[in-house]
Amino acid sequence: MFTGIIQALGQIRGMQPQSGDLRLTVAAGNLDLSDVQLGDSIAVSGACLTVVEVQRDAFAVDVSRETLDKTILGRLQVGSPVNLEKALRLADRLGGHLVAGHVDGVGQVREVSASGRSQVFAIAAPPDLLRYVAAKGSVCVDGISLTVNALRGDLFMLNLIPHTLAQTTAAQWRPGQSVNLEVDLIARYLERWVATGPGSGLKSTVDRDSLAAKGFPV
Repeated sequence: MFTGIIQALGQIRGMQPQSGDLRLTVAAGNLDLSDVQLGDSIAVSGACLTVVEVQRDAFAVDVSRETLDKTILGRLQVGSPVNLEKALRLADRLGGHLVAGHVDGVGQVREVSASGRSQVFAIAAPPDLLRYVAAKGSVCVDGISLTVNALRGDLFMLNLIPHTLAQTTAAQWRPGQSVNLEVDLIARYLERWVATGPGSGLKSTVDRDSLAAKGFPV
């Protein structure tokens, strides 16, 4: 598990195809690797990956075909910046929201505009993911825990303050750019629970008609 609070900006140092999938070598930037061991998890722009090699200032991960199909990792190039976060420890502060590192799909930056010292981004999400995105709810974009300001058609709006822009890859987002999306865990599990409630062996006291009237799938 992760929090979506980016700990360092890294950079793709190497991309080695391996029988249909890919091994990435990631320069760790300011990320402390002193406690990282083989088998540990690190989120690379939102995708939870397993460390298979640790170097002095870098680490290597294997990216499966499934991950390449579901994320932007296969579209990166040597030199591309990436957001990095080590896995959450039980004693850590949960500064963002609970993030699994399981990217649900790819969105696209549509609009970028200024709002005071902040930047406002309009991100397009596939319909099957947009249903889980709610105004003032949480969404993870390229590994960054962010609050949704508003919804507009197939877009959700984000306001990023200067600190977030300085500490993440978001400062380089431009219209047309693809980004990794992970929707809120609670929204996904709530839908599943409602859909498999009465009649599936689960006891439920939820008024399904009331949920349907509010737009929940039942």
